[in-house]
Amino acid sequence: MLFDKCFNRRDEVDHQGVGAEKPMFEIAEPYACQECPLQDCPGLRPLDDAQQAYMQTVKQAEVSFERGDVVLKEGEETDHLFTILDGVAIRYLELEDGRRQIINFMFPGDLVGLQGAFDEALSHSIEAVLPLRLCRFRRSDFVHLIKEHPRLGFDITWLAAKEENALEGHIVSLGQRSARERVVYLAAWLLDRALATGIARDGNKLSMAITQSQIADMLGLSLVHTNRTIKSLDRDGLVEWSSREICVPDMAKAAKFASFERSEKGHRPFV
Repeated sequence: MLFDKCFNRRDEVDHQGVGAEKPMFEIAEPYACQECPLQDCPGLRPLDDAQQAYMQTVKQAEVSFERGDVVLKEGEETDHLFTILDGVAIRYLELEDGRRQIINFMFPGDLVGLQGAFDEALSHSIEAVLPLRLCRFRRSDFVHLIKEHPRLGFDITWLAAKEENALEGHIVSLGQRSARERVVYLAAWLLDRALATGIARDGNKLSMAITQSQIADMLGLSLVHTNRTIKSLDRDGLVEWSSREICVPDMAKAAKFASFERSEKGHRPFV
């Protein structure tokens, strides 16, 4: 399975902290950039030799977080940026009374903490949905990166633009799509990203524990309405969404139903 090929190494780790922020584990035997598992993922564009050599000079460490750990917290400042090597995370905003809005999901190859690169406090929090393995970089090094490797700087801009594009689709769901269309759109979007990064299984299946409460937080639905909608879509064969797995049996049918435009065949960059 491609997921096993790309992400089959789990090293022993040492416990430490992110400055004064959240606990994490630093991986004792990180990948060399020339052996980065993202290089072999089907939907990502590999770095060339010169880019790999440069990233090796600015890479600080690899760190890991368990499911449910908060990687970065809204309102805090961070000295680091991260690239996801393995796992899935959510971006979310939280109100004072505990209610939250999940903004987006983040997959292997995505850049975490980009706002910190522009000397601003984070406007959102990041939480691990699946266990995360991250490359850690110093925020300050990205000014030099953009100067010395304009192509990598362009790629960072592209990733930010693509993130905005994804948010547009989710906003349309909140404002215009029916409950059934919202759930199908989200499931198709998640599977599309999972297929592109090699973490989906045969049959358009993604092993990822997402609670119905998290689905409701993403889609602006009540928990009861979310539960009824998922059962309805399961009966119709559009989406099979259990507590541990998402399956979209027919991606073309689901995409048409929810007006979802699947990713182009081109490869996403990463740094």
